[in-house]
Amino acid sequence: MEDLLGQLRDACAQVARSARHVRLDAEAIPGYAATLPLGPPPFGQDPEAHLIDGDRELLAAFWLTLDAVNFGSGWFPTLRKRAGRSGYYTIAGAIRDRFASAGSWSAAELGRIDAETIARVLDQDAGHELMELFARSLRDLGDHVASEHGGSFTALADSAAGSAVNLVRTLAGWDSFADTSTYEGITIPFLKRAQIAAADLDRAGVASFEDLDRLTIFADNLVPHVLRLDGILSFDSALVKRIDRGELIEHGSPEEVEIRACALHAVELIVAEHPETCAADVDQLLWLRGHDQRYKRVPRHRSRCTAY
Repeated sequence: MEDLLGQLRDACAQVARSARHVRLDAEAIPGYAATLPLGPPPFGQDPEAHLIDGDRELLAAFWLTLDAVNFGSGWFPTLRKRAGRSGYYTIAGAIRDRFASAGSWSAAELGRIDAETIARVLDQDAGHELMELFARSLRDLGDHVASEHGGSFTALADSAAGSAVNLVRTLAGWDSFADTSTYEGITIPFLKRAQIAAADLDRAGVASFEDLDRLTIFADNLVPHVLRLDGILSFDSALVKRIDRGELIEHGSPEEVEIRACALHAVELIVAEHPETCAADVDQLLWLRGHDQRYKRVPRHRSRCTAY
């Protein structure tokens, strides 16, 4: 997995050099990095959306369950949202409420979950395409935890032996956390949700990983958006027009891969300017920044996929 994450970094650097639709202004990085309040950012836990208290098993189950369905941003405009909440916080809050009222789903229960059940928990229509995708991912998570870790979510976390990289290695082979793209023959293992699961378990106190600095950003559609509005990334005019009119950008297309890869490489350059920080912390800082109205009022790209 060390080689895999190195492959990811190298591949994104290569994409950034040859990208046709997205430009990374590397010369602006030092000045931009100097303006960022770098250092460990707040975890960003929201007591209305995240499970804050509980024993290790409950917290491990919550974060792994949530991260198994931490995708679907391309469908979020079509979801029924909680008042004043985004698509992510609507889903997270509903799962948090289920855990608070009825406890976690066991691994065996996740292995049997269907679209109707998850739709009922999330207060969505069972026929919505995303509900079956969520159910498939949760079934895969449950099957792996049951068959490989005795049904224990903490056993999965502990199997990483103190290494976030080891946990990513495990999750990378599961359908529920799959996330690899190709670009002009280059394989790019973004592994957004496998990596964020490791960071979430550490930040929640479920695990203590010694190598969080080996993780990259959790490549999605919000951090690239922040970097674009902050002047670090620029998109060609045709791509901007498509995004502004709400056109879906196909997952795996050159444009979509360039957006994610250039954002990832930009954060690597920011970390190079400030080695005391790490990509996961910069990602959290920029992701939280993206919830400010300055960023929310401008459309960001949407892709319908299970990656983010």
